[in-house]
Amino acid sequence: MAKPNYSFAKRQRDLEKEKKKEEKLQRKKQQAEEAALNPDGEVATDNDDDVDAPKDQAPDA
Repeated sequence: MAKPNYSFAKRQRDLEKEKKKEEKLQRKKQQAEEAALNPDGEVATDNDDDVDAPKDQAPDA
């Protein structure tokens, strides 16, 4: 029976952690760039709703 290669498994876990950390850093960087482009602090959405309309009024159809 073959012995488990613990060092290989540890290296794979470390590479996966490093990959996730890099992806998280990229997401934070992208969010910071979007925030710089949109100084109001509002998140841009792709919906067609009228954002300025009061909540109690229905949008014109």
